[in-house]
Amino acid sequence: MPIPNAAQIAPHTPPRGPTRCRRRTAMAVALWLAAGLALAAPKPPAPTETVTIAGEDDWAPYSHVPPGSSQPVGLAVDIVREAFATQGIAVRFVGVPFARCLYLAKVGRVAGCFDATLVDDLRDDYHWHPTPMFHEELAIFGRTADRHADVTLADLEGRTVGYTLGYTYPASFRQNPRIRKVEAKSDQQLLEMLRSGRVDFILINTLPAWLRMSTQPALRQAVGRVGVVSQDGFWVAFTRATPDGERLSQRFEQGLAVLRANGRLAEMQAALRRRLGH
Repeated sequence: MPIPNAAQIAPHTPPRGPTRCRRRTAMAVALWLAAGLALAAPKPPAPTETVTIAGEDDWAPYSHVPPGSSQPVGLAVDIVREAFATQGIAVRFVGVPFARCLYLAKVGRVAGCFDATLVDDLRDDYHWHPTPMFHEELAIFGRTADRHADVTLADLEGRTVGYTLGYTYPASFRQNPRIRKVEAKSDQQLLEMLRSGRVDFILINTLPAWLRMSTQPALRQAVGRVGVVSQDGFWVAFTRATPDGERLSQRFEQGLAVLRANGRLAEMQAALRRRLGH
């Protein structure tokens, strides 16, 4: 089954009726990224083919869709674009919610989906390049007024813990019946649930959480990181539904090797850390 182009896939549609606060937050994040995340890259060879890759639409600073656009932006988008460019491959990007991103790749409507973690539940559904694009911390956040510290997954037993629907989490969390789990539709909703006391703790990735909190003083004052679950790699999950998936996974790995060897990958990651003050 051929992989269609981006025009054949329903574009990202913003949720109905966003609050003014959310629009301001989304615009602030978009401007933050546009201000200098991407740096000048070495000139790649002229592309000889084009592939369509889906990126999640709500996970800044790695991949998110700014207001009024259908195209994802962020560090992961830049890595995917530049790694494939070193191999003479151009990329059309489609920005969609993460669960749909995985689905489109699984059925072969796009060549791959990012940002995916390589967990046992997904291992056999996709082709995985050997080296992750980057690593990101999965953390436990709590309310600052509660003064928790060094919280572990074991400490969450008997507590109410929020998580984002459609994201991947370790089996030690998902399969523990003693943790009372509450789902949220987005990381933003997850942080708001914690701030309002609807849950005791949440699981959330650290840099995306800090970036959201940096534009929302009420959140920044009310919640904070109180523990670490894991340091996870993130991949492009390439389709197994078409013959191109395995080949593109291999070409992408070769492109990542080029970016590591010429220092470009480290340069992009360092630029992100500087912008976040880390």
